[in-house]
Amino acid sequence: MFKTSTRLVAGALFAAVATASFAQAPAADDAAAKASLKHGPFRIIAPFPPGGPVDVLARLLGTGLQNEYGQSAVVDNRPGANGNIGIDAVKRAAGDGHTLLVVPAGNMTINPTLMANLPYNVDKDFTAVAMMAKAPNVVAVFPSVPAKNIQELIALTKSKPGTMAYGSPGVGSGLHLAGELFKDATGADLLHVPYKGTTQALNDALGGQIQVIFGALPTLMPQIKSGKLRALALTGSERSPIMPEIPTLAEAGVKGVNVVSWYGLYVPSSTPANVSGQLARDVTKILGQPATLETLKAQGLELSPLRLDAFRKFQADETATWEKVIKSHNITAG
Repeated sequence: MFKTSTRLVAGALFAAVATASFAQAPAADDAAAKASLKHGPFRIIAPFPPGGPVDVLARLLGTGLQNEYGQSAVVDNRPGANGNIGIDAVKRAAGDGHTLLVVPAGNMTINPTLMANLPYNVDKDFTAVAMMAKAPNVVAVFPSVPAKNIQELIALTKSKPGTMAYGSPGVGSGLHLAGELFKDATGADLLHVPYKGTTQALNDALGGQIQVIFGALPTLMPQIKSGKLRALALTGSERSPIMPEIPTLAEAGVKGVNVVSWYGLYVPSSTPANVSGQLARDVTKILGQPATLETLKAQGLELSPLRLDAFRKFQADETATWEKVIKSHNITAG
């Protein structure tokens, strides 16, 4: 009886010590990560020119990291080669958590299929840390188009085959692929007209040279509010707090089209897991501050706190979707 009790007590003590050890290990990893991030300035590479969403997010992140760690944080705008110059610079950087990449979705989920001979491999060269923010996309039409909703637009395109066109910022852009995905899901008869950027596509949509445009809601919102364009539906899975009156494609009866513009945070793949995990927590905290949320809202952006494994799964699923669309439509980079 005495021996049995001794074994039970010993077992209980062992279990308690083991549980305490496991509980302390993550805390120790977190402390080590925080300590390592306090040594040295942060360099946040934005692979596009100043002024756009990537630049805005990079600067918000830089300010937050500077406040969090008491270290300087510099935003390094490195435009060129469709973002590849800046992305390659991060790939070559030390994996110490001090060189970060803020980048739009297309570079990480579309270009690997669309572009041959990329200087980087998304899965091998980078660790996906967190989705920082997203912006809804919208299907809009020129006011003279006699379609008041998506189903009417689909019917109209089928009744006038080959005569209606939609514009996008360019071949292989996320909005081009969203249009092709929409056509696949609905059978809509729309001709794609690529432009060299959103501004040119928007100008022709406002002039009636093209009947339909797929665009980011923040970009098209002023024209929608002024009546120069008519919004029919959002391509995301939920309505936007920016313009909640616009229904989603799913609500309009179109399934399988869930496309938002999003922006992610990445580090070199050599970055230790505890450091990338700490950065994931940091970015969620920084972007979740009330003042920062207001800044995001003013830019037409919404906080989208997907982190680590959840973000990586989302990225992988979207990459697979775009690979299928690109190959089925024989889309190649211009």
